[in-house]
Amino acid sequence: MKVMPPGDWQPLEHAVPKDLFKSEVQTWARRIGVEVKELHVRPMRRKWGSCSTSGRVTFDNDLLRQHADFRKRVIIEEPLHLRIPNHGRLFKTLLTAYLHKGESM
Repeated sequence: MKVMPPGDWQPLEHAVPKDLFKSEVQTWARRIGVEVKELHVRPMRRKWGSCSTSGRVTFDNDLLRQHADFRKRVIIEEPLHLRIPNHGRLFKTLLTAYLHKGESM
């Protein structure tokens, strides 16, 4: 079972609409330089997101109600996995760079 970050849960009235969320994912995918061929938001029991080598990216419904900073991190991680399929040093370096890049936009 996935663990929600403490104190980061947002009430339903602060939830991001699904279409806005999907638009944000596509925007980050373009910044990262990857193509998300399929984008799904559905219930997931154990994780916040996943991606496949075919370009399918899936996010958990509950992510729409999480704090913006946490949501952004997950949104960046999944398309980044389309470029780098592991959590190695290069992945972590690029993730940090994109997270900081997003702060200045």
